[in-house]
Amino acid sequence: MSDTMTDDTRSALAVHGTATLSDALDKIGVLGSALGIAPLDPSSRIVGRAFTVRYVPVGHGTSHSGDWLDDVALGQVPVIDNGGRVDCTVWGDIMTSIAAAKELPGTVIDGVCRDSATALDIGYPIFSRGRFMRTGKDRIELAETGGTVNVGGVRVRHGDWVVGDADGLVVIAAEAVDDVVAIAREIAEREASLLRFALLEHHSLRAAREKFQYHTLQRPSS
Repeated sequence: MSDTMTDDTRSALAVHGTATLSDALDKIGVLGSALGIAPLDPSSRIVGRAFTVRYVPVGHGTSHSGDWLDDVALGQVPVIDNGGRVDCTVWGDIMTSIAAAKELPGTVIDGVCRDSATALDIGYPIFSRGRFMRTGKDRIELAETGGTVNVGGVRVRHGDWVVGDADGLVVIAAEAVDDVVAIAREIAEREASLLRFALLEHHSLRAAREKFQYHTLQRPSS
């Protein structure tokens, strides 16, 4: 995908919240809503392509190293699979400061982070299972980058799209993103029409939902 196409896709995704995008994923029957992954700051917003990273317990991989951050390009989002562990971290203030200096969109962790005050102070978006201060040194090690990872029960491949906001995180496969954007746009337009019908034209919510078939917006076509 060219830089122009990537920028266009990023802009198209940024229009929609994760709730609308999750409904669009339901519409095409694709799992993409990452369970248990939430922002440190509810005002955070993240849109970008995944740079995938996988950690494993010590003794099963190569080394515990965050040097891979040097390889993350502008517009990419580090998506880190630490197996959902909440007993040790994979991300702290040094990584946050460097990622912010590189102007990355944010970081996603299936696990926890620490030094969260730094991220909150400088406004760097982190989506994770929470925060915990204990280091990952001598507990985890880097297994690979650029492979397929799991975040919140959702498979994420290098180059897939991730979108996060106050409601959580969705993952959109690169090959499905155009369909998801088109469906999300239709859902948003239908919901806006429903609200106009109910609020400006003073119809009941029941009538508005029936007219615009609200309960079927996310339902796969038969």
